[in-house]
Formats: sequence, C-alpha cells, structure tokens
Amino acid sequence: MRTIRVLAAVCGLLALLLGLPFAGGSTPGAVDTAAATAVAHLGPGAARVLVLTTEPYVVFALGVLAIGLCLRAGRRFEAGLALAGPLLAILLNGWLLKPVYDRWKNGTLVYPSGHTVSLVAVLTVLVLVTRKAYVVVLAALALLAAAAGLVGMGYHYLTDVAGGTLFAIAVVLVTWSAPRPAPVPSTG
Repeated sequence: MRTIRVLAAVCGLLALLLGLPFAGGSTPGAVDTAAATAVAHLGPGAARVLVLTTEPYVVFALGVLAIGLCLRAGRRFEAGLALAGPLLAILLNGWLLKPVYDRWKNGTLVYPSGHTVSLVAVLTVLVLVTRKAYVVVLAALALLAAAAGLVGMGYHYLTDVAGGTLFAIAVVLVTWSAPRPAPVPSTG
C-alpha cells in the first residue's frame, strides 16, 4: 500500500503543478500547440471516433464492469471503492480543480479535462481490479485515442488531458489504499 500512496502523491502533485502555468488563461503552451498540429490531419469523423471512449455511456459501462468483477470475486469492499474512486475524482475535478485553475477554451473550463478524469478513473480501477497486463495495454490505448480525439476535436489542450490523467490516477489510488476491513472469522 505504501507504493500506491507514494504513486498517488506523485501523480497528484504533478497534476497540481502542471496546471499552474496555464491557470486563469486560455493560451496554449508549446506542447499543446505541437500536439494540436500533430492531430490536425484527423478529420472530424476520425476525431469523433477516437473520443468515443470518453462518452458517459462508455465510462458508465466500464465502471459497471469493474464493480461487477469485484462483486463476482466476492470483494464487496473493493466494489464500493470501484464506485467511490471515480465519483470522487469527477466531483473534485468539476467542483474544485476546474474553477481553481480557471483555464478556458471555447467558453468552457478545461483544466483538468473532465472527459479524461472520468475515463482514466474507471480505467485505473479496472487495472487495479484485474491486475492484468493486457488491461494496462488496452487502457493506455484507450487513453491515447481519447487524447488524440479530444485535442483533434478542439475540446482540450494536451496539458488538460495530462492533468486529468494524473489527477484521476491520484484520486483512485488514494481511495484504493483505504484500509480494508478485517475479515470476519467463519463460524462454520
């Protein structure tokens, strides 16, 4: 659990620091401009397909899958964490971080990316629940596709996506490191 807490602290700190240069503004940084240029060749149709993984119905389905896997394995406490971690990340992002950073694009607060926070929070839970290398690879591919789509559609700067990724991982890892209840001894 110590490693999880340290990783959560590092991710959280990086998310907080990454947004500081952009707080209260709407100007892209050099990395944001380079990323936008790199995905500029994507047509609106391709970018829209790439961003599908951030849609609420996809994120919700992945969350239900994570909770179901926990319940199927008899890990009820972890099922609760699988629900609580993403919800906490989404709420803290929308109600606290976005207003504090006050970074705008197209009339919307964008840092950290809420699309990314919701997706990465659920993907992080799936990685923690399954502990499978192929889930890590699929999660990384989903995030890369979403990042390209979000930047390509003009919804976010790349730094918004990076900040959302780091923040979501931090919150989920903090919740996941909560002390587990002691097992109840069997009477039979």
